[in-house]
Amino acid sequence: MESLIPNKTLEDLEYIEVLNQCAKFAITQLGKDAIQKLQPSVDTELIEKQLKSVSEFKSSFDNENRIPNHGFESLLDIFPLLKIENSVLAISSFRNMATNTETTNKLIKFLIKFQAYYPTLYEFSNNISIENDIIPAIERVIDRFGEIRDKASDHLFSIRKKLQQLRGKISSSFNKSLSQYNGADYLDDIKESIVNNRRVLAVKAMYRRKVKGTIMGSSKTGSIVFIEPETTYLQNQELQNLLFEETEEIKKILTELTDFFRPYLPYFQNQHNFLLKFDIIYAKACYGKEIDGIFPKINLDEKEINYKKAFHPLLLQTNRLQNKSTYPQDIELNSENRIIVISGPNAGGKSITLKTVGLLQLMLQSGILIPVKENSVACIFELILTDIGDNQSIENQLSTYSYRLNNMKYFLKKCNSNTLFLIDEFGTGSDPELGGALAEVILEDFYEREALGLITTHYSNLKVLATELPKMINANMQFDSKTLEPIFKLVLGEAGSSFTFEVAQKNGLPYNLVNRAKKKIEKGKVRFDATIAKLQKERNQLLKTGESLKKKESKAEEQSEQTAQIKAKLKSKLSSYQELFDHNQKMIVLGNKFNEIGERYFKNNKKRPLISELLKLVENENSKRKKKSSLLLKTEKEKKKKINEQVNKEIALVRKEKKKNKIDKPKKSYIKLKVGDSVRMFDGRSVGSIDLIEKNKAIVNYGVFKTQVSLDLLEIVEDKQNKK
Repeated sequence: MESLIPNKTLEDLEYIEVLNQCAKFAITQLGKDAIQKLQPSVDTELIEKQLKSVSEFKSSFDNENRIPNHGFESLLDIFPLLKIENSVLAISSFRNMATNTETTNKLIKFLIKFQAYYPTLYEFSNNISIENDIIPAIERVIDRFGEIRDKASDHLFSIRKKLQQLRGKISSSFNKSLSQYNGADYLDDIKESIVNNRRVLAVKAMYRRKVKGTIMGSSKTGSIVFIEPETTYLQNQELQNLLFEETEEIKKILTELTDFFRPYLPYFQNQHNFLLKFDIIYAKACYGKEIDGIFPKINLDEKEINYKKAFHPLLLQTNRLQNKSTYPQDIELNSENRIIVISGPNAGGKSITLKTVGLLQLMLQSGILIPVKENSVACIFELILTDIGDNQSIENQLSTYSYRLNNMKYFLKKCNSNTLFLIDEFGTGSDPELGGALAEVILEDFYEREALGLITTHYSNLKVLATELPKMINANMQFDSKTLEPIFKLVLGEAGSSFTFEVAQKNGLPYNLVNRAKKKIEKGKVRFDATIAKLQKERNQLLKTGESLKKKESKAEEQSEQTAQIKAKLKSKLSSYQELFDHNQKMIVLGNKFNEIGERYFKNNKKRPLISELLKLVENENSKRKKKSSLLLKTEKEKKKKINEQVNKEIALVRKEKKKNKIDKPKKSYIKLKVGDSVRMFDGRSVGSIDLIEKNKAIVNYGVFKTQVSLDLLEIVEDKQNKK
């Protein structure tokens, strides 16, 4: 089932260019044509199957079980002929049928053998079987050079035998005439020639009446007459009759062979679809390998896009050819974060981010692998709407703004929870304040319809709206405030400055003109934009600081691990040395005792005292060992007991602490606020005045913009003059 995605979306996102690049990898022209006609689908099961099959084919490029060649010849011209009674197929058609059948049989056998490696590709072969009768039937009639075999029929064998004998006779009789007339000096120096595929004598014009035969022509000057000898002429007539018989017999054989294959028409049609499908999958797999595409996880339960390191495939390939870097983006859209409002300076990569999301979605829904990291998540949309690029309609004589309003009208008609919308420079083309207000209410409508989307804008009111609505978020393309060069990194959670005046100064606009421009607009807007720019700068510094701290922390962890390992090794060595020293000392003491007992024995030569002393020594050693082991057990038990007591004490303290927190948790004290009070948020510096209080919420006017804030997040700001 194909989606009803507008052609404008395909054009805006350069989808056709992706198909053209993918089509280059197809082996057959039919495959190239089929890829160029691909349309995104909304059938989740079909999309998943296509992506799995492409992913499996791509994996075959890097393992030993490489899928066999699937190249095939088109049989589309023979399908109608097989439906017509008494029609005859050409020899080339039969050869193509045999070649395609051989390719199909090889593929099916391979997929049966390696179905564990390629389960989805194996499923594609379930509808077609190995065919063993087609190739032998063709090879019995046609040889590998594309000629009809002599033994294709008994009658053909007989005709060709006669033809062979007759050609021998013709050659013999011509050579006899050639020798005869050459000896009589009737022939020119060239002696013979070929006219109308027949050997003729080159007779001198003056002797033409002396040579019996049929005149077949003459030279340009008329000095030579080409004559076929009489006997050869009669034999050639007989040869033509046999050749006609041969042609008729071949036609009869091919007719019978065509009739034999008429019942195979459904098989050949199925075979054609199977091989064409393989060519399309192969081309997609090759393209996927070129752009480092993968099959991401598809969320079937809810709408979610979570792309990690997503590349724009066309930009990636263009930059590779020019040896330039391509910057990937991390993009996240889900039920809790439905709309992203991207702001920031021009040439910072905002439009490319939109196009990346849209183009990857179209590719995914066409069964093409997308260039993202492995842990990325995607989903399927029924409709993808875009408003990107130069939107002036010359044909309809519409201005940019009128054209965009027509687009918005279409968006409002079609937009729902199964829609992905992508709008570049939202609200432009009219008065900034009026156009911004209209853009705001349209965006609110998209929000209420639970559609997912990305927009780029320079309007402050849309940035403010993104902070007020819980399931809409600001984002900005990072920009180096010192060099004024784009960083091409999307950061979620904060609006971006347009760096209008900074970029103007960098591009050489006089400083006094920039200052005059600043005076022309409201101070609040300049301060608002400057604040955003400052926040971006601080964020960049924090990111750099965080990265350096992480590096230092990782180095410190490595060093501490190394130190701990060295300490552990030293400790184990010291303990082993101590054990060895104690053992040696013990052996020395025992040796001295044995030496004393031995000396006494040598002096008195009495065995009984010797044995009794030795037994006493052994018993003493055993008793010492038993005491030592019991002491060790006792100390270990005491250690365990102490550890258990300590753990129980700590658990008791934690439980007491939790109970205390529950009991002593202070209740929030609300300050009575009224309209006109100067207030600020607890964690903020900006001061505003309360315009309206309604249902524990206040409308706070900050001058440049208004926003709705809960009363419990506000604190009153005392007036210094009143204090005095």
